[in-house]
Amino acid sequence: MRAPVLNAGANYIKLWNDPNFWNSMKITILYVVYNIPIQTVIGLLLAVLLARFGRSIVLRSIILAPYLIANVIAAIIWFWMLDPLLGFGNVVLHWLGFGRIAFFSDRDLALPTIAAVNIWRHMGLVALLFYTGIQTIPKDIYEAARIEGAGPWKNFTNITLPLLRPTFVFVLVTSIIGSFQVFDTIAVTTLGGPGYATRTIVWYIYQEGFVSFRMGYASTMSCALFLCLAIVTVVQMRIMRSGQSELG
Repeated sequence: MRAPVLNAGANYIKLWNDPNFWNSMKITILYVVYNIPIQTVIGLLLAVLLARFGRSIVLRSIILAPYLIANVIAAIIWFWMLDPLLGFGNVVLHWLGFGRIAFFSDRDLALPTIAAVNIWRHMGLVALLFYTGIQTIPKDIYEAARIEGAGPWKNFTNITLPLLRPTFVFVLVTSIIGSFQVFDTIAVTTLGGPGYATRTIVWYIYQEGFVSFRMGYASTMSCALFLCLAIVTVVQMRIMRSGQSELG
């Protein structure tokens, strides 16, 4: 009756001493660093531009369109477009004199390329979330700032950003959790390669559980990932004071 407990303890000891686990975590964190800042900044910029210049449903639909494409389909499209021999992207680079680049086959470029594909797909959703948050800010605050002589930049830094904090918390928490779970883009492009350059933690869990059939160890890594995400979420919400509002 004590064997499952002993096996679970052995799996956690193995995990702690597994260099492949820590390397996969490092790659995952690096992917998050590539993905989240750029995706958030682009989404916020698009939201501000939408709020100021383009409120048409058509424009919002165009910006959101990449998110409506399934992750697997989006990854396959970009995998073909960036093919080093026949891909349209590399044909354009060749015409411009830059030479052909193996985006998904280069150790240094594979992970940033996967991040770029997912940024392209999700930035419209992030923009729409920020746009929705901007619409909830009372207009009389901007009017009062305008009367006081505040320009667009001061409005953005002193009004828009502080009052968007609840939206920021939601966007960052959900985006980071989603980024830690990146899987399908890797599954249809690099398969964790070249080498181990894109072997993220979820891909490593998949390999251990469904390729090597070490389900117990894969479950242990899943529990460790859940614990890490829970800690990261709590820290984010504490730092960004998610329960407080600038509107008071």
